[in-house]
Amino acid sequence: MITANIASHLPERAKHAPEQYAVVEQMLNDDKNKYQHSLNYAQLNQQSDQVAHGLMQQGIGKGTRTVLMVKPGLDFFVLVFALFKVEAILVAVDPGIGMKNLGKCLEEAEPDAFIGIPSAQLARLILGWGRQTIKRTILVGGSFLLRPFFTTLEQTKQNHIHDAFQRDTQPEDDAAILFTSGSTGIPKGVMYTHANFTAQVNALKSLYNIQAGEVDLATFPLFALFAPALGMTSIIPKMDFTRPGYVDPETIIAAIKDYRCTNMFGSPALLNRVGKYAKNTSLHFETLKRVLSAGAPVSDLILNNFQCLLNETTQIYTPYGATESLPVSSIGSHEVLTETAEMTATGKGVCVGKPVEGINVEIINITDDVIKQWSSIEKLGANQIGEICVKGSQVTHAYYNRHSATELAKIYDEDGFYHRMGDTGYLDEQGRLWFCGRKSQRVEVDGVTLHTACCEGIFNAHPDVFRSALIGVTQADKTRPIICVELEVDQQQPDKNQLTKQLLELAKQHDITGLIETVLFHPSFPVDIRHNAKIGREKLAVWAATQIG
Repeated sequence: MITANIASHLPERAKHAPEQYAVVEQMLNDDKNKYQHSLNYAQLNQQSDQVAHGLMQQGIGKGTRTVLMVKPGLDFFVLVFALFKVEAILVAVDPGIGMKNLGKCLEEAEPDAFIGIPSAQLARLILGWGRQTIKRTILVGGSFLLRPFFTTLEQTKQNHIHDAFQRDTQPEDDAAILFTSGSTGIPKGVMYTHANFTAQVNALKSLYNIQAGEVDLATFPLFALFAPALGMTSIIPKMDFTRPGYVDPETIIAAIKDYRCTNMFGSPALLNRVGKYAKNTSLHFETLKRVLSAGAPVSDLILNNFQCLLNETTQIYTPYGATESLPVSSIGSHEVLTETAEMTATGKGVCVGKPVEGINVEIINITDDVIKQWSSIEKLGANQIGEICVKGSQVTHAYYNRHSATELAKIYDEDGFYHRMGDTGYLDEQGRLWFCGRKSQRVEVDGVTLHTACCEGIFNAHPDVFRSALIGVTQADKTRPIICVELEVDQQQPDKNQLTKQLLELAKQHDITGLIETVLFHPSFPVDIRHNAKIGREKLAVWAATQIG
């Protein structure tokens, strides 16, 4: 029976397709044993029931904020669904955000329990994570869970343990605290309810026509958690999930081929690496029905390279959203490559498609101030750049322990609230949403506002430019707009003086880039840990200040 609890999809799938693989860890050394590390739906459901019972014995239950630091794999899936089943609150933090930020995030989350592998537990002890609040710790290690206190189904003689869980879950009960990537500051803990997760699952299923029985290549662990609710098999590839931009392309290619994946979620950096590796080869992914990519805008170059590996009817979809709200809108590679990419190259921003069903998108005047009531603001019309605001069932309601951030991000109306995405953009005449850049990264010069995605699209159109970044450097109370450029590394390097001249000539052809008179070349842009795709423009600005004197 499907209940409000997001974990209730698991026993339902176990009942209807018990032998279907739920989670498979990619095996590289012995093809005959490639399914050795796997759980079918019956096993995943049973083992998560067992672990859920053990968690309850240890006092971890409804409302217990529980940090989970386990590498993606079988243990990860079992533990996540066990936590959902007992109605604990999963606290998920990317280890790659750095020890300092990680400590601050855990302090803010006020966890009651900590479940982790030995290295995570050791770091917790040495660095004092959650010292004031954590009352229970559980060590995970070995080939499976080290759980001397977890009773088995035979010992408890209980059938359908999951019926004892989930039944009292309300849609608005808290399910998780998921931290943002922290690309523009210290990561914030986003409060997710079971209703938020359910709305996301329903939106993804409807938007992309995902069918039960499909096989998903899970290169982003948190997205993989949707797979059981969607009835898919999750393939966990051999990779460093904090470094998708440095993945071994052969590993990803083997996973798609060996397991006949029909769905794939990959960051733009991962798609770029695999697409460039396979360029001008005969490689073809005939089983993929769709590819999803998010985390940052996906350039037409990346789309082109990867699209060549797919069937004519298969598209790369780029859903737009954020940890606080996903998906908001979506667009396919066919529309981008035949229409909107050309507009991006002229400074129109990045088209992220029409809003998904059930999401209301509005554009308001840009301000850095708190807006308490929706009735006090004026909505902008078509093609007017402003701040993107969204409302819908997948939109989260608050940040945990960040009252001021919540106040700044939410605008309340008579029947709910709008979330301020922190992005600038506009809606065109067709109702499509265009992304113009992060609001905090806009550059103000002589009363003119320059938006990153709009300006960068013009420079990115040059064939020698891999990507560019607009930043502002303020000296003597005057802001100077600068374009930083990262070159394509796998082709002959151009003369930088000549390229600078060409780029500045290109800039003068467009009103929005006419004020840019400085080009700086950077060997490798700083990017976020989660997707290796969001450009760290704040770090680039600090670097640029040292380059211009």
